[in-house]
Amino acid sequence: MQAYLSQVIGRPVRDRQGEPIGKVADLIVALGDRYPPVTGLVVATDKRRIFLPWSDVATFDSSGAQLSTATIDVERFRQRPNELLLGADLQDKQIVDIDGRKVVRVNDLRLDEIEGQLHLVAVDVGAAGLLRRLGVEGPFRTVARNLRLRVPERYIDWEDVDPVEGSIASIRLRVPHAGLRELHPADLASIIDQLAPRDRAGVLASLDDEAAAEAIEEMEPETQVEVLEDLEPARAADILEEMSPDDAADLIADLSDAARDEILPLMERDEAKEVQELLGYPEDSAGGIMTTAYVAIPAELTAQETIARLRELEPDAETIYYIYVVDDDGRLVGVLSLRDLIVARPEAVVRDFMYDEPVAVSVSADQDEVAQVVAHYNLLAVPVVDGAGHLEGIVTVDDAIDTVLPTAWKRRLPRLFSRVGS
Repeated sequence: MQAYLSQVIGRPVRDRQGEPIGKVADLIVALGDRYPPVTGLVVATDKRRIFLPWSDVATFDSSGAQLSTATIDVERFRQRPNELLLGADLQDKQIVDIDGRKVVRVNDLRLDEIEGQLHLVAVDVGAAGLLRRLGVEGPFRTVARNLRLRVPERYIDWEDVDPVEGSIASIRLRVPHAGLRELHPADLASIIDQLAPRDRAGVLASLDDEAAAEAIEEMEPETQVEVLEDLEPARAADILEEMSPDDAADLIADLSDAARDEILPLMERDEAKEVQELLGYPEDSAGGIMTTAYVAIPAELTAQETIARLRELEPDAETIYYIYVVDDDGRLVGVLSLRDLIVARPEAVVRDFMYDEPVAVSVSADQDEVAQVVAHYNLLAVPVVDGAGHLEGIVTVDDAIDTVLPTAWKRRLPRLFSRVGS
């Protein structure tokens, strides 16, 4: 048996003797299985809506339902935890198509019989589903066939679906968005951007802080601000702590004064201090666009010890390409690439194979100057030093060329390079 929700809603429900008792108002499924089974009907009677368990249904098709019992429980229907009403909770609602990586609207729902039990197997997001809802699918197909046209059909397997509507937020909390968490941050950011503000919060609530931070870093600045200010301040602070210091500082700088004053005190002291220091530099200076996330080591380490240090630090992909060498006072005295480190003999001392005349820019250098240095020397990152030569941070290539490329392009550069280097 195969049925669509639109074909059964409003159809008569009869008792064992064939006497009408009401009409099908909705179908209930229990979440948890790969394809949720139908567990009952919501029946609209003259006085109220009642629940009928699926075990009481003898026959069910597009003509309606007939029960196997003559007695029914007329208690008013109440939705239970982990239950989904197909009509009220899904039809016409937004869902995330995990495979297609986009938000779509549900036109209809497909039900198939599996081992004697009716299950929700797919959502219909195509034109055919909408025509079926309107009751004109048959005539339209006839006309289309005569004109040699194809009626667009598109189904999404239930396994590839994540509901996101605010009306089913309680269900979302019990059923994690496992599929969403597996998406690339850029795809996830695109999906979140398509949602209404109330639904964005629901999706972010299902992600851990790191995944949420990666997705937010991929968004346009105005969307970042909207998303962060819609979150509880404590959650916003946790997410900012997972972002690179420069990205966190850029985002905090764009927040309203009220939101900034609420969120900053809730961040961990060290992270908040780094962000506040970055906010103290002019926005378009090297200090304003640098990140304080970098790897610095003393010259006395061996190659083997340096690799062990990297394993311990687990730096982000975009900051691992160069290892900076500093003296006891924190002054920049050398640099080596990841390649230099890998090909060096394990016992080789860093000072013997580092480049001891590293290219660097001043914290006060403007962004155009930084971009020119990065382009001229073909760097993935450039160190930033103060007047005394102390290493203050680094500017990665994506931030250096912000004045050259559109934001949407440059935000993908760090991940592009990380894929090339992996």
